[in-house]
Amino acid sequence: MPELDSTRVINGKFGEIWMDGEWLTNFHSAEATAEFQYEKVKRSGSRADGNKVVGIEYNGTLTGYKVTSDLARKVAQVFDNRRGAFVCEIIMKTADPEAYGFERVRLKGVQFTKVDVARFEHGALVEEEWPFVYDGVEWLDPITEN
Repeated sequence: MPELDSTRVINGKFGEIWMDGEWLTNFHSAEATAEFQYEKVKRSGSRADGNKVVGIEYNGTLTGYKVTSDLARKVAQVFDNRRGAFVCEIIMKTADPEAYGFERVRLKGVQFTKVDVARFEHGALVEEEWPFVYDGVEWLDPITEN
């Protein structure tokens, strides 16, 4: 097995988050996960149960600095009973000039699950955390060694 080329390990400093085509420069941390839900399958002739995937739960979080109220106001439109939830598309880009390339992933049907209406701490930069759920994922540009 070849040795890991440590210069090709991706540095998160070059990551980008895009929402509906707009680069969100105030965000500095992002994660999106897919958690598989399993059911146990009893098998005749075996002491070991099997596992069957029966669902997938997509979750994520964006973290960044408070710069404007724009996103909070969009997400909070659900407070108004006459309007539906704010739904958007997020593209997360992971890049590094020394890497084999960059990766872009599209998250579809993003809906935020929490909005910070107001937050501050004396003497500290104001950061916001935006947890969300989403409906699906598409790898636009996967990273490959070739």
